[in-house]
Amino acid sequence: MSAPSPLPAQLSIVPFTKPVSGSVEIPGSKSLTNRALLLAALCDRPVTLTGALFSDDTRLMSEALGKLGLTVVADEVTHTIEVANQTNAFKSAAPVDIFVGLAGTAARFLTALCAAAPRGVYRIQGTERMNQRPMKGLIDALRALGADIRCTGVEGFFPIEIHASGLRGGPVAIDATESSQMLSALLMVAPLATSPVEVTAVGGVRWPFVQMTALMMQAFQPGMEKNVERLDDTRFRVKKGTTPVYSAQGVFAIEPDATAASYFAALPLVVGGKTTLANLHLGLQGDTAFLDVLRRVGASVENTSGGFEVSFNSGFPRVGVAENFNEFSDTFLTLAAIAPLLSGPTTITGIAHSRKQETDRVAGMVCELRRLGQHVDEHADGDGLTITPRPLKTGCIIETYHDHRFAMSFGILGCHDLHRDGSSWLTINNPACCAKTFPNFFDVLNSLRTRTPA
Repeated sequence: MSAPSPLPAQLSIVPFTKPVSGSVEIPGSKSLTNRALLLAALCDRPVTLTGALFSDDTRLMSEALGKLGLTVVADEVTHTIEVANQTNAFKSAAPVDIFVGLAGTAARFLTALCAAAPRGVYRIQGTERMNQRPMKGLIDALRALGADIRCTGVEGFFPIEIHASGLRGGPVAIDATESSQMLSALLMVAPLATSPVEVTAVGGVRWPFVQMTALMMQAFQPGMEKNVERLDDTRFRVKKGTTPVYSAQGVFAIEPDATAASYFAALPLVVGGKTTLANLHLGLQGDTAFLDVLRRVGASVENTSGGFEVSFNSGFPRVGVAENFNEFSDTFLTLAAIAPLLSGPTTITGIAHSRKQETDRVAGMVCELRRLGQHVDEHADGDGLTITPRPLKTGCIIETYHDHRFAMSFGILGCHDLHRDGSSWLTINNPACCAKTFPNFFDVLNSLRTRTPA
């Protein structure tokens, strides 16, 4: 994927005047890339990640591993990242300062990694918003396993300072209801503890992302499935790992990002036609469940050898649906943004935890849809919203709240030819925030529009 084109401060979306037709190269999964980087850092030999994502989040993770003493060589042309010199990690005599920006995945994974280190002092902080995002569940759990973690600002939040001396085992409870990344982080470093760790997830588990983590642990150490046991819906037992805990076979392939694919999967419902999500198949990512939502809305979805194909005949209805997004909540914005085009109300639930992500995604979505003239009921329990379509207002500037998913979701809605003459009617503020996970998003969207047959 080529370097992204420079983006203006505000971008007016050019609608499609013909049905879409084309294949989309989706960047590598952020979730898989950052998990793979952590696991590779704990291996006993160099590991090359293929199909890796290059974005703000993964760059911050890679830079942090470099500061911890590893060698990280990235090639954005070939989409590969090599992690090597693991024996040099965690040997700095001086405190190590790590900046994680707004990258929640990197923040939680690096906190667990540094807490499990045998030695060293690690100071981790992020942007002002990152310093407000949930960390307490992970910090408390790591402390229960013997980690010395000091919150240098507000207790339970970044910035933090870790004085590492490894982790002991034993029972530990973790509240990961606000982010499953905290449970995933704990599970990946648990084999480094001096004795088995029995983890109880307080408040429930969003299983798809935790299952992804467990499967990746197995991929990085054959036989790991014997060491990670799911006792019931909320409890896991992780045995003390052998030495080395992880020993990948040299290459790990990253799947295309299922969440990023959701935008182009929804595009045919907006403009008609068909898109192929190149090389995306059912795999490690639970967010492929969004494709079933699109089927219920009215799209046709087929899993072909080249990747999922999503199509929609504009002569058929697009129906509003009621969906619980608890287990794949990053995609709820995609559906919410196109809900004005559906017939009847759309109800989205299971998203209370998304209020503490890059921004309060529920409140932000309510605000932007109302800006577009839609009737939106924000549920009293804070866990969802109901969108009843109304005529779309034109000339609106969508606020993105520095959140990539707002920019991409409403970018897809803007492709709707509202005036039937190809004229722009919707503008995205700060479109460059897509760099967090999909720097080329608007280039890819434009290429689909311009290559659509006349």
